[in-house]
Amino acid sequence: MTQPDKPFESIIERRRDFPSLKRTHNGCPLAYLDGPGGTQVPRQVIEAMVTYYETCNANHDGRFITSMESDQIIQQAREHMAAFLGASGWRTISFGANMTTLAYSLSKAFARHFKTGDEIIITQLDHEANRGPWLSLQEQGMVIKEVALKKDGGLDYDDFESKITARTRLVAVGMASNVLGTVNDIPLIRQWTQQVGAWLLVDAVHYAPHFSIDVSRLHVDFLLCSAYKFYGPHVGILYSKEGLLDGLSTDCLRTQDQQAPFKIETGTLNHAALAGVKAAVDYIASFGEGADLRPQLVSAMERIAAYEHTLALEYYNGLSDIPVLQIVGPDMHSRHRAPTVSFHLPGWTAAQVCQKLNEKGICAWDGHFYAIRPLEVLGLLEQGGLTRVGISLYNTREEIERVLVALEELVKTSKQ
Repeated sequence: MTQPDKPFESIIERRRDFPSLKRTHNGCPLAYLDGPGGTQVPRQVIEAMVTYYETCNANHDGRFITSMESDQIIQQAREHMAAFLGASGWRTISFGANMTTLAYSLSKAFARHFKTGDEIIITQLDHEANRGPWLSLQEQGMVIKEVALKKDGGLDYDDFESKITARTRLVAVGMASNVLGTVNDIPLIRQWTQQVGAWLLVDAVHYAPHFSIDVSRLHVDFLLCSAYKFYGPHVGILYSKEGLLDGLSTDCLRTQDQQAPFKIETGTLNHAALAGVKAAVDYIASFGEGADLRPQLVSAMERIAAYEHTLALEYYNGLSDIPVLQIVGPDMHSRHRAPTVSFHLPGWTAAQVCQKLNEKGICAWDGHFYAIRPLEVLGLLEQGGLTRVGISLYNTREEIERVLVALEELVKTSKQ
């Protein structure tokens, strides 16, 4: 393998920020290539959460110092996530236990807002968290339409356009597939939804760790993501365009603030985790340049995306050179593709492949990754799903080489 390019050296140097990277298994340094399932957490985020518990652990909205400090931490977390997503302000940012919980909370509110016969569009490509909550609305009389997935891992946009009608009220689509790496054409889909006055809800869980997001430019109505996918703790994040959440009847206690962004937040939030969310955004921003937080984040994500794509392309090319191994998903040579590559190795189940990789200290995922529908459509579920490797900013060329060498050994074993 060649040495890292100079522009990327400073990114590689930041590996020291991640305590977990020091761990070994079977005498090998652990290679965390399971980022799509949740990234490792830098020391700065861990310290922010520990500091909260050590200094100001209190419930919110009190008249004493630690409670007021907790209020400030929550507010800062909203402001930082608004900057991260390019939102107009902190009132557009709500928090929850995870993306799935927030999506189900929204689905209940939508059920009260929509009428029998209203149409909702989902896709065959999406993670089940962006399908299940909307499929449940069939029980309320809504009509669910499903956009077809093509064999190359992309959506059928002709089919997509044909399914949008005057009865369409909601289109729910992912920005990037966590199993195939496909990046969807959100601006095009937004044009179609605007023509019929439908809401556009976007699942950005797999997109947010790898690319900059500007919700104001995309004109999305709702966007969901998860902090534990971009170096933070387990917190779900909901962006709602100004005014939309206020117009929905959400499940919440009468003691809860009935305005956005609070009205969808049931119970007390995880304050220490929100301190971690703010710290995660600050950590990402530290890779960028600019006068304030938003430009720092945009430039940081550009650097991170370029680095991750470089590694993912080398991995993709290396996989392509391994006989019989079958890569599933779009060509990696497109720059606008998530750095997540999945494959099938005939003669081995994905679980067996990952077990062998684990013996060499390599963390990779197997199965359907909760994106069960695309694997059903592609006929891969009955084979045990796929093996997935995802690149994060702390991964290196040396780790990619270790994976490729291990897979080549598996192929040789298969021939013997």
